Amino acid sequence: MGVTPEAGMMRELWTWSAIAALVVGVIVWGLTAWTVAFHRRKAGASELPRQFQYNLPLELVLTVIPLVIVAVLFYFTVVVQNVVDRQPAGNELKVDVVAFQWNWEFAYPEARTPDGTPVATVGTTEDVPLLVLPTDRPISFTQHAEDVIHSFWVPEFLFKRDVMPDPEKNDQKNTWVIERIERPGAFVGRCAEYCGSYHSMMNFEVRALPGNLFDQYMQLRQSLNPQTRQPYSAAEALQTMNCGELCSPTATTTRPFNPNPTDRLAF
Repeated sequence: MGVTPEAGMMRELWTWSAIAALVVGVIVWGLTAWTVAFHRRKAGASELPRQFQYNLPLELVLTVIPLVIVAVLFYFTVVVQNVVDRQPAGNELKVDVVAFQWNWEFAYPEARTPDGTPVATVGTTEDVPLLVLPTDRPISFTQHAEDVIHSFWVPEFLFKRDVMPDPEKNDQKNTWVIERIERPGAFVGRCAEYCGSYHSMMNFEVRALPGNLFDQYMQLRQSLNPQTRQPYSAAEALQTMNCGELCSPTATTTRPFNPNPTDRLAF
């Protein structure tokens, strides 16, 4: 099940499209069986059974019905597509997504650390990057790749977005919006475009927090950790909040890449 309103719309579109296809299929199979059973020349018969190739009403029906089906599917597809691909309204939480071989960086361009740089999280071989998001507000993602084409995929969002280098030069619309995440939780994210030798290690985790916890998290990320005298990292901020599994400082839906060539376990 999806965790955003856009995911719900896309699921309904595909569900009803599949139902429509099944209904059409049943009708076609039934007519085929009926034709085979009652409109074939019987053994020993000298004449062909009644033919319908010049039946004008039937031909009109077989032309109009597919056009209506295509028009209806086209209409609902456009409705959903216009919602999914809409422009930001300006009131969203802004998140920058940067893909590189073979990990992710997530930044909040409107939130600044004490040293003036944007709050950001960068994944490493040892640490799965956490993309911490709120559940009660719209979010705008702007993405690009540093090297080759990647793909941002959170299965619970029910869609994926290619992450391209130089999106402007490649004429790619690289900003997209979700209205909200509908429930707190941890959701695995992956790169869904083969991007090189360690493509399979490009996992991340979306950590969806209730609004009050997210605000606390961002306040910490914009502060200095008194123990290190450095800005709080994502893991340090979550650990300081101590709100149970939602505040786990490490990913709970996936694990870091194991470079051991004898390890064949999927992650």
